[in-house]
Amino acid sequence: MNMSVLRMNALVAKSRAMERLKQTLNILSVRNHRQFNTIQQGSKYTLGFKQYVTLSNGEVASFFHDVPLALNESEKTVNMIVEVPRWTTGKFEISKELRFNPIIQDTKNGKLRFVNNIFPYHGYIHNYGAIPQTWEDPTVKHELGNDAVSLEGDNDPLDCCEIGSDVLEMGSIKKVKVLGSLALIDDGELDWKVIVINVNDPLSSKINDIGNVEKHFPGILDATREWFRKYKVPAGKPLNSFAFHEQYINSSSTIQIIKECHKSWRKLISGSLDDKYDKLPRIERSGNGIILEDSAKPPSQVPPEVQKWYYV
Repeated sequence: MNMSVLRMNALVAKSRAMERLKQTLNILSVRNHRQFNTIQQGSKYTLGFKQYVTLSNGEVASFFHDVPLALNESEKTVNMIVEVPRWTTGKFEISKELRFNPIIQDTKNGKLRFVNNIFPYHGYIHNYGAIPQTWEDPTVKHELGNDAVSLEGDNDPLDCCEIGSDVLEMGSIKKVKVLGSLALIDDGELDWKVIVINVNDPLSSKINDIGNVEKHFPGILDATREWFRKYKVPAGKPLNSFAFHEQYINSSSTIQIIKECHKSWRKLISGSLDDKYDKLPRIERSGNGIILEDSAKPPSQVPPEVQKWYYV
C-alpha cells in the first residue's frame, strides 16, 4: 500500500472521529436532561450491577462529568442525579474508580453496603443523590466560618437531599431548586449535604430558601440533622458532627459553595491535580463513540438482616 493511500485512510479516519466528536458535543450543548437515557448491566443488589448514562445517540457518557451542572442563579436551580430513592437501603453512588462513572452499590471488605434503619425511619429519608460537575476537593483545606475548623473535601461530587413528595427513580436527572445546606463532618472530611426540592413538586413554588422549609415540611430539617448524626452508629462508628454550630446555610451561600465546587471540578478534569492526590476520580467522558449493551437482570433479594431496626 503506497503512502498516498495511507494518508487518505488516515484523513478519512480523522474526519469520522471529528464528525463523531461534533455529534457528541452538539448533544451535550443542548442542556436538557431529556437528552440522556440510562442502561443497566447486571442485577441490582449484586457486585456486578452498574447503571450508565447514555446520550441520545446511544453513546456511553458520565453521570459525573457529562451531565451538566445547569446552574441558574436567578432561579436557584441545578441538575441532580438520583442515586438512592427515598425509603430504600442500598448504598448506591456514582463510581469514582470505574470508566464513565456508572452508579454502583458501594462495598466494604468485598461486601455490598446497606444503610442501617434508624428508628423511626426506613433507609434513606430523602431522595439522595449528587450534583454533577461538582467536586469536593481533597487537596486543599476548606475554612468553615468561625468554627476554627479547616477540613479537606471528601473527593466526591456534592451530595444533595431532595425533600419533595415523590419517590424518585435511580439514575434519573432532575432539575431541582437549591434551598440550603448542612456542613457534615464525616470521618474528618467535609461532606456538604445540599437541601433541594424537585422543581415539579407542588410545593416548590412556595419554598425559596431554608427558612421556608419548616413551614411546609415541619420537622424535616431537624430529622435530617439527626439522621446524618446517627446513621453510622449501628456500624460501630461514633456520632457525626457538623460545622457552623450545626446550623443550616441559606440558599445564596449554598450556591456559592456549588460554584466553588464546580471550579474544583474544572481543575480535576484539567489534569492539573494528577500529581497532588493518588485517588482522584476517573475523568473519562463521552466523545469516543463507545456503546454498551443493556444487560439488565431482575433485582436480587435484599439480605433479610438489612430490615433490622436500630434504636440510637
